[in-house]
Amino acid sequence: MPPFTLPALPSFDLFRQADADTLLRLYRELFRRVAANEGELFVFAEGGFRPKVVLDELDEALRRWPNPADRPPLFGVPVGVKDVFRTNGYAVRCGSLLPSSLFSGDEAPLVTRLREAGAIVMGITASTEFTHAEPAATRNPCNRRHTPGGSSSGSAAGVRAGYFPLALGTQTMGSVIRPAAFCGVIGFKPSQGLLPGEGIINFSPSLDQAGFFCASAQDAATMLSLFCDLPTRTRNASATFIVPNDAYLQEAEPAMRRAFDQYCERLSRQPGTRIKTMPVFEDWPGVLERHQRLAAAELALMHETWFAAFGPLYRPRTREFIEFGQTLGQAAIETGRASCAALRQTLDDLLTSMKADAFLAPAAPAEAPQGFASTGNPVMNVPWTHAGLPVLGLPMDVLHNGLPLGVQAAGRFGRDCALMALAGVLEAPARRGAQTCR
Repeated sequence: MPPFTLPALPSFDLFRQADADTLLRLYRELFRRVAANEGELFVFAEGGFRPKVVLDELDEALRRWPNPADRPPLFGVPVGVKDVFRTNGYAVRCGSLLPSSLFSGDEAPLVTRLREAGAIVMGITASTEFTHAEPAATRNPCNRRHTPGGSSSGSAAGVRAGYFPLALGTQTMGSVIRPAAFCGVIGFKPSQGLLPGEGIINFSPSLDQAGFFCASAQDAATMLSLFCDLPTRTRNASATFIVPNDAYLQEAEPAMRRAFDQYCERLSRQPGTRIKTMPVFEDWPGVLERHQRLAAAELALMHETWFAAFGPLYRPRTREFIEFGQTLGQAAIETGRASCAALRQTLDDLLTSMKADAFLAPAAPAEAPQGFASTGNPVMNVPWTHAGLPVLGLPMDVLHNGLPLGVQAAGRFGRDCALMALAGVLEAPARRGAQTCR
């Protein structure tokens, strides 16, 4: 067979359109890529990458769908699965030292759904401990001296490194959109409840939302189309965005604000595109506080039995947050849930009254921090997660050190596919090179 080069960021179509022999060659090239880079990137959780298991699953898919005309939409597409989704054939550890037997159970329906759509589990990706603040070992493929973000660290880094074109993550604060921004890939956090949440080891059931990463908006739209019908919309369709001009936007650092302002200026020059700047969050500190208290209280409740039995095995920041949550009780949960519902209604009403399609904001306060003591600040993602709105994250710029900067758009609750249809409008003003890491 003639030699071929595996693209740096392979697409879904590369796998879906391949015959059986080419698929096997593609996967062996992926294995070589992993072997060459995994010793520095640490994308996979311990024991989470087993080539023989991957090839066995691929062989089964080829037997199940021998006729290319009958193959499902994700046939042959490799997917990374965050280490909080129960996945048949793999142990779940949640980035922790606790016994994996505590987390066993039926496979997460979302993983099963992807397998039924033809996807092949490439492996289990590294997560921060229980999706909180204690980092995984994963490095940022764009600059290996920097964090890839978290908690879905391995999923974002694996897509950026070209290990797989699709990966699953979860977001309780900013754990999909922020690492997507830090790694320069597409991140999508659907409306809360759109993707099935069963079979996930929860941080905070009221806040946790499954999401995914892709190398391109086209592939992200294909993934989302499994769960809702994408409308027909041209790249130059009219679109109106609201930029919050209040204490929330001041959370972004000056360099990020400048890059975001320049992006908005380029975006506004597109025909039919309007940007409205206005105050959005009357009580921004209150939103932050209620979100944190709800997350802590539910984390403490979720871990009540495990923490009593295995407390010394928890790392310091996780242990501290659980102990904080233990002081809060049911009142914080009820107040937090009411706050989520109220903010969702307020934001949806504002989009409707202003005849706007989405809110627009930086995806993080700054570029990915140097070092690995932290995965970065999720503050820019909190309001949209609190409200459970769908959020699309895309690269908007790239710095001289190779690190990307990201932008996020948050749409109406339940209008996920309408938000995804704006990807072409939002991608157009990204600076040349924003898709490329060193």
